[in-house]
Amino acid sequence: MTNDDDLSASATADAHLAAIVDSSFDAIVSKDLNSIITSWNRAAERLFGYTAEEAIGRSILMLIPDDRRQEEVEIIARIRRGEPMPSFETIRKRKDGSMVPVSLTVSPIRNPSGRIVGASKIARDITATKESERRIRLLMREVNHRVKNQFAVILSMVRETGRRTTDPREFEQRVRDRIMALSRSHDLLVNSDWVGASLAELVEEHLKPFGRENQTRIDGPALRLSSNAVQNLGMAFHELGTNSAKYGALSSDAGRLEVTWQIVAREDGLSDLQLTWNETFPPPPGERRSDPARKGFGTVVLQRVTPQSLGGHATMKREGGTVTWTLTAPMETVSASERE
Repeated sequence: MTNDDDLSASATADAHLAAIVDSSFDAIVSKDLNSIITSWNRAAERLFGYTAEEAIGRSILMLIPDDRRQEEVEIIARIRRGEPMPSFETIRKRKDGSMVPVSLTVSPIRNPSGRIVGASKIARDITATKESERRIRLLMREVNHRVKNQFAVILSMVRETGRRTTDPREFEQRVRDRIMALSRSHDLLVNSDWVGASLAELVEEHLKPFGRENQTRIDGPALRLSSNAVQNLGMAFHELGTNSAKYGALSSDAGRLEVTWQIVAREDGLSDLQLTWNETFPPPPGERRSDPARKGFGTVVLQRVTPQSLGGHATMKREGGTVTWTLTAPMETVSASERE
């Protein structure tokens, strides 16, 4: 092979390498041992905002925040000594002054005789990765908080159910049903990444075990509930549904259940959620059947736990063949969007 052939092969290889560098999705920058930029690919333009004409010949320090300048000193020192540089994550500065998290890989550049004359840097934008990590941390904190809260609710549930139940089998069944109701609310929250759930979905989910969909009407404006509202309203819907399936509208083919809500403006410029659970059904013949939920755990949930947890108030009315539970609560404690 002639010298011309050698030169041609070398030029071809250089052209291929230049094409690879220029088309890379990662920013690739080279610099000399004085930290002066000597090459700058298109991805570097996109990432940092400088064109190649603006960057080449300037110090790499223009990309480094003041509080991280020592990184460059250490990088150059290690490159001069020929020490390997593991990839690391850091922050770099764009032309507009904004900061961007990057993963950096630094490698030495050698001349034909093998002497180190500079360094090549590959910078990868890890903004999306950092955002995902942030969301995961937030989610884990939320899950940790909710799990602790669930434990407290379950302990209270077991305690209150035990006070009002003497039959061990009945106690076991009631606790199991209530824990399953909590689980249904929990599933809705998990499916939404713990950002809340639709009020309509919550009602539907807690009425599923009782069937009789053709006797039920659910109506109201679209509303995404906060995770706290999902849990507490879910408990209320379970207690109401269980009682209805035993004694009310969902216990006979002639019953009718309507769950409706509206958002009402207050004088202070804020709004309230007004929710109504209304049942109509044929009164039982003779004496009206007793309703154990009136003095049981269900009453505690409906008249105290749920309204207080949402900063609102509730009323329960039972007259003949009707049962009406009404809840009024401020939107700032109920709506997920109000809390963002």
